[in-house]
Amino acid sequence: MQKNVGGIGRSVRVVVGLVLIVLTLTDTIGVWGWIGVLPLATGLLGSCPWYPLLGINTCPMKKAQ
Repeated sequence: MQKNVGGIGRSVRVVVGLVLIVLTLTDTIGVWGWIGVLPLATGLLGSCPWYPLLGINTCPMKKAQ
């Protein structure tokens, strides 16, 4: 899997995922909060399966030397 999510996007995804999971575990929100697993996983892996379909890549490119 190729990385296609940049640093800020990864951080935001991890935080949002963790917040949703914690809110679900504390019964603040319903079962739908487990959807937080998706942004958490994509943030940790640095790859979003939707980005190639949409032609998006926020990961900075390394220059070839």
